[in-house]
Amino acid sequence: MTEQEATVVLEIRTYRLRSGRGERFHQIFREQAVPLLRRYGITVVDFGPSLINEADEPGEGYFLMRAFPSLERREALEGAFYGSDEWRKGPRPEVLSLIENYHTTVITVPSAAVQALIR
Repeated sequence: MTEQEATVVLEIRTYRLRSGRGERFHQIFREQAVPLLRRYGITVVDFGPSLINEADEPGEGYFLMRAFPSLERREALEGAFYGSDEWRKGPRPEVLSLIENYHTTVITVPSAAVQALIR
């Protein structure tokens, strides 16, 4: 398989945040959560506020995209991250208090596509 044909696992998580809490959520993500994710070896592709909010959904939209070499590696890296004291005793409590709900989609995509999306 050539590098151009290689695929990675892309996780797209969308959040519905509590009304009026988007700015604080983004601050915590930018300053604490994303650097922590990266320290645990998780590739953060992009994150931020949604450009639109659903009219029939209260709250604010937000997204997080992460890339992994495989489903197995995703499970291992997320297990290490979410099980860590740095996360559990760090930003986790406040992050969770700002989220109304979230959804996760996991797909495979060409690795070149992910590289083009990384900010």
